[in-house]
Amino acid sequence: MDSSRRERETGGTYAAGTPRPGSAAVPPPAIPPPASAPPPAAPPHAWPPSSGQPSMPRQVPDTGPSLADWLRMPRPETEPGIWRCGYERRPPADPDRIPARQLLSGAVVSFLIGWLIWSLLWNGYLGTYWLWPLYALTPDKGPVFSLASWPYFGLILTGIAVVFGRVGHWQEVWRRGAARLARRRRRTAPSAPVAPVVDPVGWPELRAGGAPEVAERLAAEIRNGRMSDVDHARITRAWHSVRARVGRLPAFTESVLRDGAAACAHPSGDRDLPLRAARHDLSLRQVRIGTAADVERNPDDYRGAGLALDPSLLGTSALAVGPPGSGKSTRLVRPVVESLCLQALAGQAAVVVVTAAGARLAPDDAFDVVVRLGRPESVYGLDLYGGSADPDEAAGMLAEALVGDLAETLPGGDSRRAATALAQLIGPYRAVHGRFPDVPELRELLDGAPAALRALRGALEGADLHSQIRELDAYERQTGRSGDTAPLLADRIALLDRPTFADFFVPWSGRATGAGHRPFSLRTLEHPLRVRIDLPERGHAEASRIFARLVLAQFTECVAARADQSLFACLVLDDAAQTVTPQALRGIQSLRSGHAGALLTLRALDEVPGALRGPLLGAVGCRMVCAGVTPWDAEHFAEVWGTEWVQTRDVTNRELVSDEPLTRLMHAVRRLATGRYVSAESVTVRTVQRERWSASDLANELPPGHAVLSLTTVRGERTPPVLTRLGE
Repeated sequence: MDSSRRERETGGTYAAGTPRPGSAAVPPPAIPPPASAPPPAAPPHAWPPSSGQPSMPRQVPDTGPSLADWLRMPRPETEPGIWRCGYERRPPADPDRIPARQLLSGAVVSFLIGWLIWSLLWNGYLGTYWLWPLYALTPDKGPVFSLASWPYFGLILTGIAVVFGRVGHWQEVWRRGAARLARRRRRTAPSAPVAPVVDPVGWPELRAGGAPEVAERLAAEIRNGRMSDVDHARITRAWHSVRARVGRLPAFTESVLRDGAAACAHPSGDRDLPLRAARHDLSLRQVRIGTAADVERNPDDYRGAGLALDPSLLGTSALAVGPPGSGKSTRLVRPVVESLCLQALAGQAAVVVVTAAGARLAPDDAFDVVVRLGRPESVYGLDLYGGSADPDEAAGMLAEALVGDLAETLPGGDSRRAATALAQLIGPYRAVHGRFPDVPELRELLDGAPAALRALRGALEGADLHSQIRELDAYERQTGRSGDTAPLLADRIALLDRPTFADFFVPWSGRATGAGHRPFSLRTLEHPLRVRIDLPERGHAEASRIFARLVLAQFTECVAARADQSLFACLVLDDAAQTVTPQALRGIQSLRSGHAGALLTLRALDEVPGALRGPLLGAVGCRMVCAGVTPWDAEHFAEVWGTEWVQTRDVTNRELVSDEPLTRLMHAVRRLATGRYVSAESVTVRTVQRERWSASDLANELPPGHAVLSLTTVRGERTPPVLTRLGE
């Protein structure tokens, strides 16, 4: 382990230009100062290639194209959620398309019948009536007859071929065979893509923007294999910031000319993740999560295409529901976390992952901050008040965490009265001590300890803070009355006042440099941070739910208060049971306007209060239901996906029977060629309303490893539900 990594894991400082998590320092410049020496180059990796640090083994084979070829691959505009790298739009489906087996058998049978008829004619078994036109034109069997007979025979043979070719669909057989041969030749041909008119390898944006020497240096890095996809995305992001503020151009030029692909590095010094388990396209910020099944229920454009997520979809927030083992965590959450960590290394995103201790969605080295609540070896703790200096704001977040799940039983139906009671305590305390109370102090105040309240009142009177004394008086007047939330708050805060969590929730404005764990605050999400918070679910299940609600409340509050919202911020909450509250739903709905989103997973909708299940499905834009859900959960998804107008065709076949010998012969020939009786079809077309996916289909017909998902972009584009094979 290198020294910079060891410093970061033991609480050391960050690289120059970036504050520690939880500090109140100003944001770093868009182009951080480079390290004293560029990191050594590593061998290229697989799809897309990577040459950055740390150089650890990957989980994907080293068989991908070079970065130059990867950049030149076509990425056409498609429907939302389609994996665009190398996408080819398939031709529209033909409802009258004949199955290949039936087509081939019909062609062979029609050829044999045609050959039999010609053989019978040629050998005279059918008489000489077919030669009468030839005899009429050339009555004398001389040289003229011999000269005219061969064109005449060819004309008859052509007529037979045309008739039986139409019966056996020979033209369709030829067309399909030629198309398959062409596809086979394309697959066996060299896979190097054709360079477009504007070669992205040459960095045309930089050349057009007045930095040709920088473009030439970066192009040389690509050609020499020293640049990865993360480097490319990071430098592109830095260039966009330069275009927004031209004064940064000299620093950008100097950094690139000196360090090449290692320029403008992430403050951690990392240029890649230790390993990758999914396919990523950082040029579009997409991560592939599966493949749309090639079935009739899926739209034509999605059949067989890859499905991918990106910030334009995660910005509307996402919900995945499925039982354990259905693939939510391994095939959805893990690729998304991996993609967001890569985007953070490229300076494009900030990610906070909340998961149970031991559920390793990514290794520790993939994160800048790892908060292990309840674990003594954890370097970081969690700021109980979210780094806020406003007592009302801090009280609102804390009250949501403590009693938000009991909103139905609280006065007013939400946590606002509890937040008011907390603010009436922590506001006066901060006015006297310059910081909010820690957990033991807050527990004493909520328990109504006479000594603690007298000490607080005496300090307020000594400081002549009359407005804060009125706040404390208002709190004491409510004590013991109907609707008093202080006892409930005290019971819940007691769950955090345990020896296991000692010094984990020291406010940043308090003992920040003393003994204990360094407090991490979500106020730092203006920087491209990678954060993982491990919850102690095994021994402290109720406290873990409080922590999850606290992080969700702080995230929705902090991302809206960011001064710089250019970074996409995402909260990944793996197992959101008992965290969805009325206030949380309002916060999730506001994330889109703050360039942020949330990914929530549930084992079942029963983990959400009954009155909030419908609003939850309406608050998120991306919904996924995995195989194995119960019919009750499936019914909610079927209802939110609604119905659609479809055309149904009722076909009635009636066999045709004829008494004419020639007609009966032709019918027999057609039956031999097609394998079906000659019939007349009666088609009735109706337009009816039908559920896109019924509850029975979702609960009983989803194969293992599959899911049905619908997507919504931040611009309002929606997709119908798509059946998807996860992980392909």
